[in-house]
Amino acid sequence: MSLLVHVFVYAPDGSRDYLDAPDGVSETAGFERWRTSVWGSPVVRSLGARFFPRLAEDDLYVEADEAGSFLDECALLASHVPLIVAGMDPGRTAEEHTHHLTSKLAHISRAARRAVEAGGGVVIW
Repeated sequence: MSLLVHVFVYAPDGSRDYLDAPDGVSETAGFERWRTSVWGSPVVRSLGARFFPRLAEDDLYVEADEAGSFLDECALLASHVPLIVAGMDPGRTAEEHTHHLTSKLAHISRAARRAVEAGGGVVIW
């Protein structure tokens, strides 16, 4: 099973409306096991990440007023991909891990930018 990233906005009644991704845009955010092995890993925590580690316990909801900070955290992780990859499952090559991690961070960052533009938030579940 895979984690997915979606953008949401609040409807007038307070419910969340989930926005469709643009055509051709992937919403994958990693494998389910990445909740603890990547996003909630000691390496990611040591970088000062405060959003991604929440995935180790539950789905991650980033509210509209946090979306800019979440986007900054995405950039932080993207700038440390080699360090994060070094702590990942040795069953794959560093190149494979780098490819997967970089692409998932790009998908999440793209969603966070869309959330900021829409005045909404992001959920990874």
